[in-house]
Amino acid sequence: MFYSLRSRLMLIFSILLIVPLVTLIVVISRESSKLIQSSIETSTSQTIDQFASHVTTLLTQVEDIGTQIMSNRITQDWVAAELKASSTIEERVLAKQHLREFFSSFAVNNSNQITISAFTDKSGGVWTQDRTYLKSEWYRQFQLGKTRWTYSHKDGDQSDEIMMQREINSFLIPLVHLQSLREIGFVKINYPTAVLKDAIEKIRFGNTGRVFLLSSNGASVLNQSLAGSEGVIRSGLSDLAEQTQSGLRGVFSEKQDGQNFLFFYRKLPDQDWIILGAVPERELYQKIDVIRRTMLLFSLLLLLIVIVAAFRLSHGITRPLSAMAKAMKHVEKSEFSKAIGLIPQVRNGHSEVGFVTRVFDRMTHRLQYLIETEYETNLRRKNAEYKALLLQINPHFYYNSLELISGLAATKREDLVMDATEALGKMMRYSLDLHSDTVPLKEELAYMRDYLFILMHRYGDSLDVAIQEDPSANDLLITKFILQPLIENAVKYSLERDGFAVVRVKTALDDHSLLLTVMDNGIGMNPALVEELMSVARGSDSAAILDTEGKSIGLRNVLSRCRLMYGEIFRLELESRPNEGTAITLRLPVIRG
Repeated sequence: MFYSLRSRLMLIFSILLIVPLVTLIVVISRESSKLIQSSIETSTSQTIDQFASHVTTLLTQVEDIGTQIMSNRITQDWVAAELKASSTIEERVLAKQHLREFFSSFAVNNSNQITISAFTDKSGGVWTQDRTYLKSEWYRQFQLGKTRWTYSHKDGDQSDEIMMQREINSFLIPLVHLQSLREIGFVKINYPTAVLKDAIEKIRFGNTGRVFLLSSNGASVLNQSLAGSEGVIRSGLSDLAEQTQSGLRGVFSEKQDGQNFLFFYRKLPDQDWIILGAVPERELYQKIDVIRRTMLLFSLLLLLIVIVAAFRLSHGITRPLSAMAKAMKHVEKSEFSKAIGLIPQVRNGHSEVGFVTRVFDRMTHRLQYLIETEYETNLRRKNAEYKALLLQINPHFYYNSLELISGLAATKREDLVMDATEALGKMMRYSLDLHSDTVPLKEELAYMRDYLFILMHRYGDSLDVAIQEDPSANDLLITKFILQPLIENAVKYSLERDGFAVVRVKTALDDHSLLLTVMDNGIGMNPALVEELMSVARGSDSAAILDTEGKSIGLRNVLSRCRLMYGEIFRLELESRPNEGTAITLRLPVIRG
């Protein structure tokens, strides 16, 4: 039936099956993100490898052309004419003309617009006899032996004006007469910078990611603009140099300026060049983030739909149960009237919830009656026990005080008899005031000072008592007559030890507790007695205390009254060693009014 609790829960649990589906979507989103990320990195690396292959192919072609030029008969005839001292000017001019025609035909037949020029130490360039190249950076690097592959530059020694104006990169090879192995200059194989620059500028990652062809020291081989990327490139090259295990290609990440960058690299060891790509991770994986957010939003939407559906379908069940749960909290606090007001009214029917609600309503009414009856009975019994304990402690003290006054009168100490009688009168007025079982701590301490006044006259110099009180605790309420029995025991058992009693009383406010401590130098307690007293503090039997015949009446009485008054909140801390003394601390709740 639809109204049964089982049927509704089955329906809700069926709907909640979509939660595992949402979890599955989250897992799939995470794993798919990893796969897409790996795919993007692989694709990017492949793009860089393709460009590296293009560069390698072009440079291999250039290097092969240089070898062919050097070994060609026309080149060697010109070199021989330049070296031969007996060669006439006409022979040298004719050899140079043949060389120019050879260079021009080679350049015309090459699809990569490669041009060739040659330079000698005597006459300069073969096309213009220009010697300004001696001051150029690319020539200086070649002379120093650092590289045979130049960076992007312009060269005036070209066959026409157009070629002179374009940027080129070059491969330099010494110009050697192969028969005599004499060197007279070098051959320069030029290829347009745009052949590589246009291809590398088309490679883009994300919105700002770019690829650069760099030398090992970070200089741009193709004269690419590094504006805005100098710091990132410099940092990437530095990190790559520190990776001793890095191969010819790879991927690594580095954080700079609070942003993670991915670096893709491919080394060209023959030229000592590095193809380096740099891109912010968030840009490269932007599509992944969009997909992940979309899937998560879809999951949250499904979850929201499930929650709304479950709430609407379970409202008829959870509403009365929630109301009964609130009512149970009031029942737990014995607030039956509030609990009865919260119990929902249910319609007659076969619903299990309705049956439970009706039974709980009847049970609450009956429980209220039984608890009120039992509470009244226990209250009377507890009050009777407390009064009996209180009446037990007073006669014992009064007997001792009257005995002291009697002794003073026998020795004709009328002044002390009057003071002691006055102190006893104050104490009797305090003790006979039974309107309240609790008093401010300062009143209990005033009562104790009157009591100590009598004790000081009784024991004289054999007694040293001091009270250290916390002023902030003076207005807190405590149970009456809990300090006097403790001090009386402390004095008694301290005098029994060596005839001199040192007693210290201390009050303190600690967190949410009031601490009352009495320390003495008495005979102490054995472990068995300590454990027995701790047991009394944990759960005293008042009847047993009342039946005690003169054995630790005072201390047991205090513990029992504190237990009756404060219940589980009361704590006893007891430290005692035989012949060393005892320290008793009562930990009471803070009651301010």
